[in-house]
Amino acid sequence: MSKLPLYFDNNATTPLDPKVLEAMLPYFREHFGNPESVQHAYGWKAEAALTHAREQVAAILHASSANEIIFTAGATESMNLAILGYLFGLGQGCFHFITSVAEHKATLMIGERARELGHEVTLLPVNQFGQVETSDVLAAVKDNTVMVSLMHANNEIGSINPITEIGVALRARGGIVFHVDAAQTVGKTPIDVEAMGIDLLSLSAHKFFGPKGVGALYVRRATHLEPIMVGGGQERGLRSGTHNVPGIVGLGEACAIATRELPEEALRLTGLRDKIIRALLAPGHIELNGHATERVCNNIHFTVHGVPADKILTGLSDIAFSTASACAAGGPSHVLRAIGREGNDPLSSSMRFGLGRFTTEGEVDTLIARVREIVHKI
Repeated sequence: MSKLPLYFDNNATTPLDPKVLEAMLPYFREHFGNPESVQHAYGWKAEAALTHAREQVAAILHASSANEIIFTAGATESMNLAILGYLFGLGQGCFHFITSVAEHKATLMIGERARELGHEVTLLPVNQFGQVETSDVLAAVKDNTVMVSLMHANNEIGSINPITEIGVALRARGGIVFHVDAAQTVGKTPIDVEAMGIDLLSLSAHKFFGPKGVGALYVRRATHLEPIMVGGGQERGLRSGTHNVPGIVGLGEACAIATRELPEEALRLTGLRDKIIRALLAPGHIELNGHATERVCNNIHFTVHGVPADKILTGLSDIAFSTASACAAGGPSHVLRAIGREGNDPLSSSMRFGLGRFTTEGEVDTLIARVREIVHKI
């Protein structure tokens, strides 16, 4: 069997933590009941597991109640439920929705759907670091503005938006719901939905060492959503369908581990992140995308000038990471285009390295040496 490459793509997905798997396994085997089966012990056990997981998710977000947590299949479903569910709940009318040009494709496509339904959508610009300015958010607000949706940290270049500043400003104004896509920050950056003025927040377990196919939506009390799919009425009628109990248990355990380890682990990853940036940054040749310090602790994103993406991929086949090029199928990254990188240079490519819980300093040293070697050779 060929040796697998070193894994530096933790912003795309993370390996399942063995402790999370250990917590999940009993719910595949002896505790396999349906939580809707309220007549017997199998159902009671499953329902108790959901309650515990809900509390674990609420804890990492500092939510005021576990009842504010709705389980979903992942961040994309959570974002659809948050945005479209809120707009549907408002009834007839033309409402104004604000987001940014650098959001995840899911948010941008949801915005397109909202526009097709007759709503007005504003896409805010971002600064050179890919961040939304609070002043731009407030300047875009109109009399019919009902929602602002922004990512906490950019999934490509890692820059963190001033979410607390925006959330507090929107709350002071009143009447506007604030949704945050926190897929890249839960478990890596402290989040307090109360202090940050967040009304709705989306997350996905597989971004912080939990299982794929499960996520959650935080819904602040008194925030009304309409379901976007109907059925048996699970999750307070907002997300019908038989619960993925093992997955939800895994999500809860991933939250619990991250809650315990976040301060120390974030410090470790920040050190490794900055070591890579210092070692590889070469102005004019290898340039950092995103803010140097106001970025998620595990993300490094470079533009490499004069080195096509295919040569990067071939030369670094022993490293698992993400890359994109202006000449790649589908065109350049919309995020890099938004900050003025790669738009007109077919020879530039990008490299995103995502660190994780199981990334070692030795692996980082290997990464630095290999990137230096291949870029110098090309």
